[in-house]
Amino acid sequence: RRQNTQDGYTRNWFKIIIPYGIKYDKSWLMNSIQSHCSAPFTPVDFHYIRNRACFFIQDASTASILKDVSYKICDDENRKIGIFVNHSTAPYSVKNKLKPCQMEMLKLTMNKRYNVSQQALDLQNLRFDPDLMGRDIDIILNRRNCMAATLKIIERNFPELLSLNLCNNKLYQLDGLSDIIEKAPKVKTLNLSKNKLESAWELGKVKGLKLEELWLEGNPLCSTFSDQSAYVSAIRDCFPKLLRLDGRELSAPMIVDIDSSEIMKPCKKNFTGSETLKHLVLQFLQQNSLRKYFEDSRNMKTLKDPYLKGELLRHTKRDIVDSLSALPKTQHDLSSILVDMWCQTVSTCFLPRAGPESQSI
Repeated sequence: RRQNTQDGYTRNWFKIIIPYGIKYDKSWLMNSIQSHCSAPFTPVDFHYIRNRACFFIQDASTASILKDVSYKICDDENRKIGIFVNHSTAPYSVKNKLKPCQMEMLKLTMNKRYNVSQQALDLQNLRFDPDLMGRDIDIILNRRNCMAATLKIIERNFPELLSLNLCNNKLYQLDGLSDIIEKAPKVKTLNLSKNKLESAWELGKVKGLKLEELWLEGNPLCSTFSDQSAYVSAIRDCFPKLLRLDGRELSAPMIVDIDSSEIMKPCKKNFTGSETLKHLVLQFLQQNSLRKYFEDSRNMKTLKDPYLKGELLRHTKRDIVDSLSALPKTQHDLSSILVDMWCQTVSTCFLPRAGPESQSI
């Protein structure tokens, strides 16, 4: 093994890089890679940098297997995901791992800040805790080694943690905190107020938490939204079960859990009238704006003309509502229509308004 003369670490570490990995959720990405990898592995120091996702492993055979996984994974849009493997020195969190005495002092400090009855841990302004400063221990939670050490202690000592306060720790990114989903999955309340988070996108790194209460006030990201409703909507995209945001009660989340088999039942062929009557009904349906809808489809995936795609895009609330209002009245496939006849004769029939079979007429 070759030696790195700068830090003295052997070069048995490998850095894994996923170009454009920033588009993918950490859990989905790791699960997808692991499902294609014949050997189990533990990613170390997972983080996003620019548009890439990166992590480290310490095993040459696993590194070789990961090379073979490259371009064998596809995302939801059927794009193949590349995985690049390079030799590396030890990752930052390993090279700067806290010493046993520092870990013990951090654990004692966190114990002091833990409320047993509420299962709540208060780590606000942790760097300036007098017990840590008195022993010259600098815990900066923006550093991945410090956050990793903190989460390790939480996992071992506070496995039932429900509430975590990280207020006023100058957090500008949440890469290190992403491991909380595995280390403390029961957390329901998270306080990230008075930090330096500039984008709601950072919250996607911890969206695996089933949060009911979140505090973000005092972060730059709060001023990036046009109004309160846009702010709430963006945060709820990450945490659908959220009940309180910055201390304010939110309306109950709308959770739809419908069996797909109940959405649209297949059409039953139960027509018993004459062919002449069948022709009249079909003519009526075709004239009732159905054909107009098919000829003027807004399905962006089927449009080939890039100019027309741009013309159909709407980006403000009013534009979107106006565009939806202009759509034809029906958008149902003819094959899904069920028509009940009130009365029929050889030359006449009376029809109610036609609709999809799943809506009883």
